[in-house]
Amino acid sequence: MPSRLNPYLSFDGNARQAMEFYKSVFGGTLTMNTFGEFGEKEAKDAADKIMHSMLETGSGFTLMGADTPPGMEYKRGNHIAVSVSGDDSAQLRGYWDKLSGNGTVAVPLEKQMWGDVFGMCTDNFGVTWLVNITEQA
Repeated sequence: MPSRLNPYLSFDGNARQAMEFYKSVFGGTLTMNTFGEFGEKEAKDAADKIMHSMLETGSGFTLMGADTPPGMEYKRGNHIAVSVSGDDSAQLRGYWDKLSGNGTVAVPLEKQMWGDVFGMCTDNFGVTWLVNITEQA
């Protein structure tokens, strides 16, 4: 799979409703996973909240979104990030190194509970980046 660049929206507890709305607007296939499905111990009240969702349309649009994770503050105006994903580890690690180099790492680029390698950083211009490397089965 070639690397993809997608908008990633953050919500304050209403990601499910928002992503279902976007599906009604654009059509396509919507997949959603909750914090509880991934066994997030800190989830408690957020167990049914969306940890990750992806809408893929026949027009080629991909929109991703999630509720703000437990322990993180939701701030209006800071609710969009850019997601870079694919299975070319060398290419994606290169992007990560450059994006995080002079920025701030929020989640180190490492294997996650869903099986992929993932990291989150904010570059030196204040843009949040999510890098996800799909692990080969």
